[in-house]
Order: sequence, then C-alpha cells, then structure tokens
Amino acid sequence: MAEDIHNGVNAGSYNDESIKTLDWNEHIRRRAGMYIGRLGNGENPDDGIYVLLKEIIDNSIDEFSMGFGRQVHITIEGREVSVRDFGRGIPLNKVVDATSRLNTGGKFDDTNFKKSVGLNGVGTKAVNALSSSFYVASFRDGRTSFADFSRGKLLNQGMDATNEKNGTLVRFVPDEEMFGDFAYNMEYVKTMVKNYSYLKKGLTLILNGTPYKSEHGLLDLLNDSMNETPLYPPIHLEGEDIEIVLTHGGSYGENISSFVNGQNTRDGGTHLAAYREAIAKTLKEFYKKNYAPEDVRQGVVGAISIQIQEPNFEGQTKTKLGSTYMWEKQERNDDGTALRGADGTAAVDRGPTIRSFVNEFIAKNLDNYLRIHKEIVPIIEEKIKSSQQEREEISGIQKKTRERNKRASVYNRKLRDCRYHYNERAPKNMEDQPEKSSIFITEGDSASGTITKARNANYQAVFSLRGKPINCYKESRRKVAENEELNLLISALGVEDDIDNLRYNNIIVATDADDDGMHIRMLVLTFFMKYYPDLIRRGHVHILQTPLFRVKNKKETRYCYNADERDAAVDALRAGAEITRFKGLGEISSDEFVHFIGEDMRLDPVKLSDDESIADIMEFYMGVNTGVRQNFIRRNLRSEEELEDVNIG
Repeated sequence: MAEDIHNGVNAGSYNDESIKTLDWNEHIRRRAGMYIGRLGNGENPDDGIYVLLKEIIDNSIDEFSMGFGRQVHITIEGREVSVRDFGRGIPLNKVVDATSRLNTGGKFDDTNFKKSVGLNGVGTKAVNALSSSFYVASFRDGRTSFADFSRGKLLNQGMDATNEKNGTLVRFVPDEEMFGDFAYNMEYVKTMVKNYSYLKKGLTLILNGTPYKSEHGLLDLLNDSMNETPLYPPIHLEGEDIEIVLTHGGSYGENISSFVNGQNTRDGGTHLAAYREAIAKTLKEFYKKNYAPEDVRQGVVGAISIQIQEPNFEGQTKTKLGSTYMWEKQERNDDGTALRGADGTAAVDRGPTIRSFVNEFIAKNLDNYLRIHKEIVPIIEEKIKSSQQEREEISGIQKKTRERNKRASVYNRKLRDCRYHYNERAPKNMEDQPEKSSIFITEGDSASGTITKARNANYQAVFSLRGKPINCYKESRRKVAENEELNLLISALGVEDDIDNLRYNNIIVATDADDDGMHIRMLVLTFFMKYYPDLIRRGHVHILQTPLFRVKNKKETRYCYNADERDAAVDALRAGAEITRFKGLGEISSDEFVHFIGEDMRLDPVKLSDDESIADIMEFYMGVNTGVRQNFIRRNLRSEEELEDVNIG
C-alpha cells in the first residue's frame, strides 16, 4: 500500500503526539534569539550576556524615570551580576509572577510606567530562563519577598521582615550551557553605564564601586567622546521629551548617537532619520541656499535622545526604533473594552509623528540658537561649502572612472553579485536575507574563485581586488577618487551618495593569512575608516577568520584557527596525523571552504569605540613606520617560523 508522503515526510508520523507545549522557560532557552538577539561569549558588545545585564538595569532606570530612587548599584564579580536599585520594589505578592510568567508586568499600565524601555513583559523572564542562578528580592516598607530560580525553575521563595530600603535586588549568573565559556568585558559594561548616566541626569550608577553621574546630559556625552577638536562649541538644545547636541568636526561621514527612553538605539530608527533630515533642512533654510543634505551633514558629530510612550522597537534587543508616533494607544470605554468607530475599526489615540516632533523642535530651536550665537554661523557655512566643493569635484572624477571601467567591462569581472540585495526584489522564500546579505572583499583570482564556488549565491557576493589598493591615509582625496579599485568597490557597495543605500548588511574582508594578506586587510580598513567610518560604527564591517591548519588522519579531519588548536588536534589524533598549513585562501578547496562561510562562519567585527581617534589609529598603523609600531607587531604577531614549528611529539 502506498504511503502518503508530503515533502519527504511520512504524513502518518504527524499526529496528536507531534504537537508540543513548551514551558515558558524552555521556549526561551530553545529560541533564545527571539528574546535576546544572540548568545555569544562576551567578546562582542551585542552578545547576549550584555543584553541580560541591560534588561535588569532598564527596570531600575524605569523606576528612576518615574521619580523613585536616585542610585543604582551594579556589581560584577567573575560571572555573577547583581543590580540593586532604590525604587518602589516589585509588589511583594507578585515577585514570582513578575520574574517567571511571560506577559506579566507593571509596564502595561501607562500610569505606572509612562516612558519605559521594557513594555512586553519579557525581559526579566528571559534573564531568569537563561541564567543558571537567578535570585530576586523586593523590599517594600519593612517587608521583603524573595525567590530563587535555576534556568527558570523556582527553587525557593519566601517573605520576611527587613531593614533594607525600598527597592529591588536581582542577582544572576548567565548559564554556561547557553553562553559557553563567557566573560564580561568591563569596557563594554562601562560604556553602557556611562550612556545611562548621560541620559538620566541626576541618577548615579555605581559600577563595582565607581560612581558615574552626569550633570549636562548629552553635552557631557559629546565632550567625553569627541576625539577631535570641534569646529565650534557644541550646540546643546533641550525640550520636553527631547534633547539634542550637535557640532561639526573635520572627519568624513557622520557620527551621531541616538537614544529612546534611555535605550541606546545603535541601529538608529525613525528618530535618527528625523534628526538627520531636520539638521539638513533647518540649515538650508537658515542660509537660504539649496545645500545638499550630505554636504550639510558631512563631519557632523551629535546625539539625539527622545522620550516616547510605548516605543516599538525592531527586535527584542531594542537597537532600532520602529515607532512612527510619539504615542499610539488604543482608546477604551469606561468598562475597559476597546472603543471602535462606526465602521468597526479600533479607535486609536495618536500623538504627533516622531518626524514632525523632531523637525519642529530642531527647526525652531536651532534657528534661534544660530541667531543668538552669530559667531558660529560663518564657521558652519564654510564647512558646508568646503564639503560641497570637494564632493562635486570628487563626484566628477569618480563618474569618469566608473564609466571608463564599465566600457572595459571591468565591473563585471570584479563583482560576482548575489541574487538578493537591498535594491532588488527578494526571491521567494528569502524574507530573512537582508540580515544575511554579505559581500566578501578578497584579492586575486584564486581566492575569489574559491569563495565564489563555495558561497551561497542567494545572499553572498564576492568582490575581487587586484593587488594592493592604495594607502588612503597617505594619499589625497582626489588620488583616491581616481583609483579604479576603490571606485568600483564604492559602486558595488552602493554608498556613492549615502551609506543608508548600502546593498549588503555584512562587508567581510577576506584576505590570506600572510604578510601580504594582512597588509591588504589594513589598506581596505583604512579606506573605510577614513571615508566611511559609519559603516564600521554601525557594525557592518567584519574580518573573515579561516583556518590556518588542517590536521587529519584516516578517520578524522580537524580545522584549526591557531597554533594552540593545531597542537591540540595533533595530540587528539596522535599517530598518522597529517598537517597542512594554509598560506592562502586559494589553497583551500571550495568543498572545504563552504564550511567556513556558512552558518558557523567566524567573523571578527571591526569596532570603533567612541573614545578612539580615527586619525590616531590610522597614524599608528599606516603612518610613518616608528619603533613603537615595530615593537607592537613583535609583541602581538607570531612569526611564520613559530606557526610552522609543529611538535608532533
């Protein structure tokens, strides 16, 4: 008898027992990415252990925003984290529910939390489920309610008298089963805490005994983070639910931080788009000249912070604001039921759009500021004119270079595009590809050929450099504009006019693991750092890690990314182990390479912290060859001889 087969699965195996109901904590643990974005071991500032910390601190920040508690104590000892605030404390009979029942919390009620970050009743529960140890205690009016959990399972709870001041204490240890051999990078934590202090004037955050407090908000943030001398003193404007700061520097690109309700929205969103638009529009109207927005914003250093009700973030990690309005609430009848119009649609009370709110604030207040502080007016216009002149000159050179290359069909030889990128309609069943879309920047026919054969052509493109690109740090902008390689790279990325047009989410530099490969990598990164630093700041630029060694015997093959992994593989495979040292990407077969650029691809993000000077970095690595740089290289790089020295023992 024929079996009913659908998509290769026996339909008879799909029955009542196939339907599973997971406990709340098990669902979070199995689908951690839905709740915290990613796991990770702490090497990346976006790793989950920092999201867990932020979720708990956010609750304390929300208490302060509502007028309760002026201090938050944060302690990290090894892998254990504790956060103690002095707010109202969780209602004593709801401590367990508030920390272990999804969609349970006090932030669904606008009267208690008007402009908070966490509104979906998930954050603390995710911390609980993803921690091997989670302890919570609430202190209210001489009483305390506490609970102990492990991986979301309640172990113990109780209530007692206490002398503690009102507030909440949360102590947790992220679970090794989820995060592996993790460690907190205290520089990342320090940056997070400092940002909280800038955004919440009057709040003191004490991290491992060190207090952080800001008196001037975003002005302090800008002054503390600027690594170049501004062309004029920063403009600081404050209003109800909005604060901005703005100046111009001599660097290329824009360096603008954005925040919503104290949350650092690193990926921007509607408020950042409104800020950029409003700056360009207001200055154009002030000078009564039709300056291009990119010329007005060239070299801008600034920040914007807004407070809105019930923000809508894109993703659980809340790094991009998706809200259109300052508030958007379902209107209700006296009995609590949803109010509907005559046509049956829900009645919604909406505030002004974020775009109009930000535009109107900046248009009015920036215009007033410039009329009062007339001394900076010619400085700003001179900067805009200088940017305009350079852009028009460079644009003409780049256009001629690109036209020459297209006539010679150079472009098609250098870029092997993917089927999906931002400027084209995505093929069917590729809804998730914007995040995956990538371009590998490599050098030489051999390496590019290997990657091209191994890649997933749906969302991975390959751009092949010819030899070493010019050192942008040492050359003029005109010389860079005339360079064929970099011109075609700019065109492939789609960032000629605005980096918001970037066609790939991930720019991956893939070079050989030898001296020439490292030099090419530095030249490419120097180009991005000097002319497109926002691509790095927004987390788009990465370095591909590929194995240096293949260790195999007749039964097993292991790929090793450093000499220590190689030695461990040799010890494990023992007699008969054959060792291959990959000196170039072209030496790795495409059949092997497909494993190194798939789901488990190892990428090192290229990062720029706010307090790092791009000019200083480029001078150190690409400027005059000094003894200091030579000593740095000797201390941090192993020689070829060390890598080749294999002790099979």
